[in-house]
Amino acid sequence: MDKFVITGGCPLTGEVDISGAKNAAIAIIPAAVLADGICRIENVPNITDVTSISRILYDMGAHVRNIDKSTLEIDPRPIRTHVASYELARHIRGSYYLLGALLGRFRHAVVTMPGGCDFGVRPIDQHLKGFDALGATHKLEGGMVDVYAEQLTGTNIYLDVVSVGATVNIMLAAVKAKGVTVIENAAKEPHIVDLANFLNSMGADVRGAGTDVIKIYGVDHLNGTNYSIIPDQIEAGTYMVAAAATCGDVLVKNVIPKHLESISAKLEEMGVTVEEFDDALRVTRTGRLNKCNIKTMPHPGFPTDMQPQIAVLLSIANGTSIINESVWDNRFRYVEELKRMGAQISVDGKLAVVEGVDHLNAAPVKATDLRAGAAMLIAALAAKGTTQIEDIGHIERGYENVEEKLRNLGADIKRVHVPEETVAQAI
Repeated sequence: MDKFVITGGCPLTGEVDISGAKNAAIAIIPAAVLADGICRIENVPNITDVTSISRILYDMGAHVRNIDKSTLEIDPRPIRTHVASYELARHIRGSYYLLGALLGRFRHAVVTMPGGCDFGVRPIDQHLKGFDALGATHKLEGGMVDVYAEQLTGTNIYLDVVSVGATVNIMLAAVKAKGVTVIENAAKEPHIVDLANFLNSMGADVRGAGTDVIKIYGVDHLNGTNYSIIPDQIEAGTYMVAAAATCGDVLVKNVIPKHLESISAKLEEMGVTVEEFDDALRVTRTGRLNKCNIKTMPHPGFPTDMQPQIAVLLSIANGTSIINESVWDNRFRYVEELKRMGAQISVDGKLAVVEGVDHLNAAPVKATDLRAGAAMLIAALAAKGTTQIEDIGHIERGYENVEEKLRNLGADIKRVHVPEETVAQAI
């Protein structure tokens, strides 16, 4: 296993290119299962979650080929099974999108319950509600979800809570259903729009993505396609916050600025300068940061996936800030790691009170999940001294070439290999 060793205090300066969106990729790759031909997907992030979901398709019989480091070619026609490998699928949350994709193609899907980061129960009741409304039945056995339908028929589905996962899964199941499906109270995230555009490029008829009502007119066949994934909103936001935390000056390139408005607005409220260009943002900071209150919300609100990163910034701001986490139950596990570095944060349920300190100090910490790992990176870059971050596999689930990108911005970061026997002795 490896760890990152980072000596803080170096302002990040220069340019960074943002990769394709993780959350779009792990929905679009399963969606390729629905095609009657080859799908060539460009701007695919080179991250372990993408490797995992691609391997699941390969294991099911699809021909999966890397054209280059950011282009994936998938021929789903050889797939003959509706069952996803338990061992491969249980580690990645996005594997549950195979439920909708396989149900849409075979009218039958057997997939493990979702894995991924552990911040509370990941209920799939809204997913199953949608499948049932389309005419399917389901059962849960041995940690596997088994969904079956004689025929899928379009209908009206109202989601009790805004759910990205349920919106995606219902879209995948409905694109080849008979008739019209209407999803009300649908999620509006950029990767929902990207998935709809991908499906439409294959010949689907999905309308209204990006609003809270999505209409899907079922079609009989979906063709292969060439498609390019949108830039990663959360990766971009992470580098924006890192620039602010280190008093840096960074041009964040290959972005869609509109997707970043909620992040830019909070940075500007804290005294950070954000300049917008056509497909880039320049983030600079010189003075002390101002306190700021954050409430995570579904898009277009402040994204929950940016909450741990912004908490690092608030921990070195002037005054008391409050974070209200309204999406996930257990997303403050990183707080104990930040407190090891001198942060003053108290948590009560879904609220965190952050008392700003003058600076953070280096300490040995670990990444408790993907975005918590990103927060540890930012904290280490801003801290005095040399910080060691363990369990960096979490970080590499969602950030492509993070070590190289940070080093190109002037960060003092290196990867150190820790022999397995050393880890075992420490335990």
